[in-house]
Amino acid sequence: MNASRKPIIAGNWKMHHDHFTAIQVTQKLSYLLDAPDYDRCDVVLCVPFTDLRSVQTTIDADNLSLLVGAQDCFYEDKGAFTGEISPVFLAKLSVSYVIVGHSERRQLFGETDEVVAKKTRAVLEHQMSPIVCVGETLEERDAGNTDQRVVAQVKAVFAGMRATDAQRCVVAYEPIWAIGTGRTASAQEADATIGVIRRALVDLVPKAEVRIQYGGSVKPGNISELMAQPEIDGALVGGASLDPEEFARTVKY
Repeated sequence: MNASRKPIIAGNWKMHHDHFTAIQVTQKLSYLLDAPDYDRCDVVLCVPFTDLRSVQTTIDADNLSLLVGAQDCFYEDKGAFTGEISPVFLAKLSVSYVIVGHSERRQLFGETDEVVAKKTRAVLEHQMSPIVCVGETLEERDAGNTDQRVVAQVKAVFAGMRATDAQRCVVAYEPIWAIGTGRTASAQEADATIGVIRRALVDLVPKAEVRIQYGGSVKPGNISELMAQPEIDGALVGGASLDPEEFARTVKY
């Protein structure tokens, strides 16, 4: 990790925790984290849409230093898009970060690089920070196409982007084959791929310094080794973020 880039540890609750449970988890997590933890890294809770208001109200009421993130959004502000969530709505809820292009959105819901790019622009337009996910399938990895795939995903989003906008983005490298499987890339493998992503970003937006996370079965047992790598600026944490004690240990790596 580069000392000039403040780490960002984001918990992705996925489709877990109703809003009552979300309040309890947020409060318990706040008891386990101290001011130095927030000084050292940005801590973000990316929660289901139905939890956003409850979590943000809890943070405001208790003056917590946690940040709120959404797990997705649509790329239009309004219209006949039943079931979609406008970035305008998220901004009104004081959402700081929005995950776009998560591997599950790409795989299960058919999101293309073009759609991810449009969502990224929508998030930026409303003064929130996108967490742009990129990653390869097992087939692409086995074929030796990891670098080619992640660079293509990065180019689809960042080509032509202003440096001031890119600076507000976070990229999350999450190998699709590691999500929810308990498998993870070695710290060295993750660092090498993130280095490829960083070089692509430097070529596309040379004046922006973009934080790049690793995501893929991150937990207390492997976070320290991952964060010791020079290119890794944080983690996108899935299952280990659901339990406040486990997530606190991850944040305190």
